[in-house]
Amino acid sequence: MKRRFHRPSRFALRPGRVASWVALRLMSRFGWKIEGAVPDVPKWIGLGVYHTSNWDFLVMLGAALYFRIRAYWIGKESLFRKPFGTLMRWLGGIPIRRDKSYNAVQQVIDEINRHEKIIIIVAPEGSRKYADHWKTGFYYMAVGANIPIVLSYINYKRKAVGLGPAFYPTGDIEADFATMRAFYVENAAGRFPALQNEIKVREKPASEG
Repeated sequence: MKRRFHRPSRFALRPGRVASWVALRLMSRFGWKIEGAVPDVPKWIGLGVYHTSNWDFLVMLGAALYFRIRAYWIGKESLFRKPFGTLMRWLGGIPIRRDKSYNAVQQVIDEINRHEKIIIIVAPEGSRKYADHWKTGFYYMAVGANIPIVLSYINYKRKAVGLGPAFYPTGDIEADFATMRAFYVENAAGRFPALQNEIKVREKPASEG
């Protein structure tokens, strides 16, 4: 029997004014700037780019606290094993199965449609290891739920993290990936540049063509 989709915890962290102030002071203490503004839309998918280090999570968490947003994030099931599973869910984590028999994209679309307001953060690279493409699940989640993608970013060169522009995917995935690529080449930089994934759709093997 397939495991039921793990819904976002209703007890997940909802930062307030004090948490925002503390996050800003801590980020500033370590030399980080927080940029951009929360888009005026009730539901959106934010991207964590580039994801090359375990430190990325703390940097993005600091930004989420500063912006006072309850941001959910999608992670592989192994991150939610004991003893840290409860903490991860409290921080907004949603465990996702990665096997092909489980339609995670549709499950997330259905969950987004259940809510009047929800923010989900996704690392489209899917891993800290280098790959020559991005995973496309986040894109089809946004298309299926008819919500925008917010180009959130981390730039270790400038020690800046922020929320970039929001755009609604058109359904032309190649053109939309070109838009995202142009933005991130100019605005994002991973802690380990050699591990930054190429911002393009995976090329199909000739046998699948």
